[in-house]
Amino acid sequence: MADAAAPAHAPWKPRFSPWLITISVMLATSMEVLDTSIANVALPHIAGSLSVSPDEATWVLTSYLVSNAIILSASAWLSSWFGRKRYLAFSVALFVVASALCGMAQTLPQLIVARVLQGIGGGGLQPLAQAIMLECFPPEERGVAMAAYGMGIVVMPIIGPTLGGWITDNFSWRWVFYINLPIGIAGLLMQEVFVEDPPWIAKMKALTIDYLGFGLMAIGVGLLQLILDKGQEADWFGSTWICWSAAISLAALAGFVLWELRHEHPILNLRLLKNRNFGTATFLMASLGAVLYGSTALLPIFMQTLLGYTALQSGLAMTPRGVGSFFSMLVVGRIVKKVDNRGLMLGGFLGLGAFTWLLSLLSMDITPANIAWPLVASGFCMGFIFVPLTTLSVATLRQDQIQQASGLYSLLRNLGASVGISMIIAMQTRDAQVHQAMLVSHVTPYDYSLHAALQSLGGAVHGLAGLPAAGMIYMQVLRQAALLSYLDAFRWMAVACVLVCPLALVFVKGRPGAAAHVALE
Repeated sequence: MADAAAPAHAPWKPRFSPWLITISVMLATSMEVLDTSIANVALPHIAGSLSVSPDEATWVLTSYLVSNAIILSASAWLSSWFGRKRYLAFSVALFVVASALCGMAQTLPQLIVARVLQGIGGGGLQPLAQAIMLECFPPEERGVAMAAYGMGIVVMPIIGPTLGGWITDNFSWRWVFYINLPIGIAGLLMQEVFVEDPPWIAKMKALTIDYLGFGLMAIGVGLLQLILDKGQEADWFGSTWICWSAAISLAALAGFVLWELRHEHPILNLRLLKNRNFGTATFLMASLGAVLYGSTALLPIFMQTLLGYTALQSGLAMTPRGVGSFFSMLVVGRIVKKVDNRGLMLGGFLGLGAFTWLLSLLSMDITPANIAWPLVASGFCMGFIFVPLTTLSVATLRQDQIQQASGLYSLLRNLGASVGISMIIAMQTRDAQVHQAMLVSHVTPYDYSLHAALQSLGGAVHGLAGLPAAGMIYMQVLRQAALLSYLDAFRWMAVACVLVCPLALVFVKGRPGAAAHVALE
């Protein structure tokens, strides 16, 4: 960000306590991080309330992630153009207004537009909060400040599913968004009182922005996400508009890459991907985001639609993954400087693949514990991936390249998450149709098992008297087809984790401790 130049100026101390400033900015930042997970368990309720299918309801997640990622790439320019305090206030205000619009939405398109606005408002909050906290604390206390920042970033996604489930069950899914209003308004008022721009901010000239590059990226990424979200419903390339959208998206993304490689001040420095460590790390982080967010979106739908869990129960069932991640961060933080990071990452991906595979062995007769302990273990493995991956990603970059790398790294992480959600949900929906066709082929008057099932239900194979029992049999077919499709999705995610394992050996060692910026953004 433009604010990275701040340390070069004379020492400056804010008028108010740095901890009051920290609370002010972390209220808004925690609210934004919470929104990445709190809506997951409410998706079935949103789908039912707005009369859409569960796979269409996942737009609520992907639209937010995509708009958040796109605006993240322009946050440095926006901060220097408007002034950091003004841009922070604008972002929080937009996020609060968009949250209110999400709660008031009466149709899915209205909700998606509101979520896009929410993503635009939330895109700059994390880098802004980090820059403000780094500048208001003296150098010797910045480690403590970043620890507080990191804990907030980790804890919010952990409590998000449980809080979202409790709110949805006891009030309405709309309050999942309304809860942002008091938090955001409190943060906005505190920021107005306690946060101030350092004297050098006013003297800084706005950075030039790569308008063409930004436009090409927004068009290419936006259309790609639209194709992934609507492709299954529109029969993919059997639809004319899908074909046109794919062509425009491909052309825009190709133009974006060529333009960014030639531009003197690109909005994203794609040349950094030539670096062996950084290029490999961004691919692995995008893959990890796809598996993490894909499974986080899929599991609550599975538990609520097939197992009959309430939103709160499914939220509680998802919490163990966050708890596992929290404790693994503590463990890895102590050993990351003593053990080869490549070995930690390799073990993390293998463990994540193995425990994700266990989710593919679930059935309709499981208890919450059958879901909880694989999630705890897989969450624990994620710490062994995230910390070494972040460290190695910048280990061979120059110090002046780290800030640019952090923006690109965060962008691809969010894009990997949004693309992963769309692809996994699309695969699950298509596989459900395949399994349904396969199972229905066995439901014939000549099948002995069908005769036995109908007789046990009090029906007959022929005549109107058998219709109620036959309907129950068909509902069982649909449930079994859906179950098999969910299990297939978990298998694909497990296989993906194993396939990327060899890439952990591609990294080369570099100077330790270079990942401070990237790790926390």
